Amino acid sequence: MATQTGVNPLRATLTIWGVVNEVNLLQAAGFRSRLRSRSLAVNHLLGYVIIALTIPAGVALVAFWRQGSDWRQWIGGLVFIAFIVLMICVDYLWPVEFRSPVHVSILAPYLALFFGAILLMGIPMFRLNRGLWLVTVATTVLLLISMGLAMRKGVG
Repeated sequence: MATQTGVNPLRATLTIWGVVNEVNLLQAAGFRSRLRSRSLAVNHLLGYVIIALTIPAGVALVAFWRQGSDWRQWIGGLVFIAFIVLMICVDYLWPVEFRSPVHVSILAPYLALFFGAILLMGIPMFRLNRGLWLVTVATTVLLLISMGLAMRKGVG
């Protein structure tokens, strides 16, 4: 019986696809919760689930690297993990209120890494499977609508 030593880049790509869509749905739910409660409490709890998504993202990242995949395959996972490190620092370890009042020096990299990760994790699926890519477009639109509604109500 032969052991499998190769890595499956398609599995890694599907893992990243799952991560980006889960992040979109979790964050959309977090923004929606703010509309009802006017609090970040649910969003904070959902943040722990998003943090846990670094595990599959990290596994996929290692698989891409072991396979020698093009940087366009793995850059989204790397940016996502960088976002998570920043999120852990400013939201959990050393909490800093940077959303209201706005502290651009924290908010700008926070949003750049967050939306950069979503974009960079979603783009590879465009080439591989347009149907799955459209799912990512739909979950991203849901996230943006939820964020827009929360911002409009002053809880964004």
